[in-house]
Amino acid sequence: MGYQALYRKYRPQTFSDVYGQEHITKILQSEIESGKIGHAYLFAGTRGTGKTTCAKILARAVNCENPRGGNPCGECDMCRMILSDDVTDIVEIDAASNNGVDNIRELRDQVVFSPAMAKYRVYIIDEVHMLSTSAFNALLKTLEEPPEHVIFILATTEVHKLPATILSRCQRFDFKRIDSEKICERLKYVAEKENLTITDDAATLIAAAADGGMRDALSILDLCASSGGNITEETVTLACSMAGSEYLLSMADFINAGDTEGALMLLDKLHNSSVDMSRLLFELTSHFRDLMIIKTVSSGKRPIVCSKAHMASLETQAAKFTLQEIVAVLNMLQNSAALMVDSNRRSVMEMTVLRLCTPKLRNDIASLEARIAALEAGNIPEKPIKRKAEAAEPPAEEIPDDEEPEIFAEAEPEYEETSSAVDDESERPLSNWQDVLEVLQSRSPIMAGVLKDSAAYIKGGRLLIDTENTQFKNLVNGSNPIYREAIKNAAKEVLGKRYNLGPYVKKVQSEEADPLDVFANKLKAFEK
Repeated sequence: MGYQALYRKYRPQTFSDVYGQEHITKILQSEIESGKIGHAYLFAGTRGTGKTTCAKILARAVNCENPRGGNPCGECDMCRMILSDDVTDIVEIDAASNNGVDNIRELRDQVVFSPAMAKYRVYIIDEVHMLSTSAFNALLKTLEEPPEHVIFILATTEVHKLPATILSRCQRFDFKRIDSEKICERLKYVAEKENLTITDDAATLIAAAADGGMRDALSILDLCASSGGNITEETVTLACSMAGSEYLLSMADFINAGDTEGALMLLDKLHNSSVDMSRLLFELTSHFRDLMIIKTVSSGKRPIVCSKAHMASLETQAAKFTLQEIVAVLNMLQNSAALMVDSNRRSVMEMTVLRLCTPKLRNDIASLEARIAALEAGNIPEKPIKRKAEAAEPPAEEIPDDEEPEIFAEAEPEYEETSSAVDDESERPLSNWQDVLEVLQSRSPIMAGVLKDSAAYIKGGRLLIDTENTQFKNLVNGSNPIYREAIKNAAKEVLGKRYNLGPYVKKVQSEEADPLDVFANKLKAFEK
């Protein structure tokens, strides 16, 4: 027999062995002992919490020849045959791949026949929420009044997708996320059986990564075991391509200090170490969530899974942030998660870190509220502190007296004068703008990503850029000229001429200005 995954090798064989779901297993044991067995059960809950395991145990328990305390004995002929998959009366169906009405009609035609070997014919339908509407309708009548020899066990991770008509016909059991302490206990037990050594910090880190799922925890342990018999926190971090707690603490410190250069260099180091950017975003979100919990929960057991040493580090770091700042960071991280799906993950993460380190680039409500709170507390000086990243900036290009400054501001009176006073020439579309963007990709991937799907026009000595991405104005209006210079140099390489930048105005906006923009502009003026 080949190698068997740990989560399969150590799958519980009785209700008494199931971890963290005692509120369910005790009821099922009581039903079996009393003989009051239901005809339809619904097991709902997040992945890896024991739904399929309990379904298999229940299928054996109702057919066991000598049940003990509501548990299958595991020794009778029927238990052994079911465990070896030699009983055709136990039918497992994956609704994800058998979700049509024809599949359910076939099932409905089979249930009328008596079991071939067992006392009950048990149908375990996994991921039942994947059934089509017509399949649910076909299942309804059979589920409501099945033959006495048939038991249905439905399992799902998304119970909200099930029709109310199905829910009302089942005994529903909700599986909870398994407590981290119980997961750690199980990990140490399995490690001992497999002649592995695992540190407390490593077990805690695995439990945190598993997010309440025992199967995920054992799968991670299996992955770590392949690299050696001694499993430490570093082993788990490397095996799962995690950033690690020290890196998360460092990134949060860079964000707190507004150190753009330090944060981007750390991000580059993590990327070169094959840390997945989506996982990093998730870990950073979890990190600031922990900081939020520390700021708001001062007594009792905090809902944070980590070692005592790391908890002390979190408490020290939480003191550096206000609650408003933490909420603003969390809000921005959550928004960035949606962009990860269809965009370059590294660029999205870089843009996110850039905005986190530069509060003036944030325009969301939570960030504005945090800045207002800082102003009210007197924590923002009259002149902005020069960031570390700005210390090594190249000098900004000097603009001759007869040239106009490049301003990408919101539509205000002086903006209209600036735009109309450039020259009398008409605007002409720049047909090879995409060539400019390709060159820009090598110079500034962040800006190239921002200008995706944009257009450009030439008017006199100016390059007018038309984009709906709100981050463009934030970047080119910032105190750091690298983004403006990157666009100018890329355009010069393609067009052979250096252009000043300007905004492309489709039409004069006569509508009343957005109150949030007005408020943001006033806030910026107040901070200067």
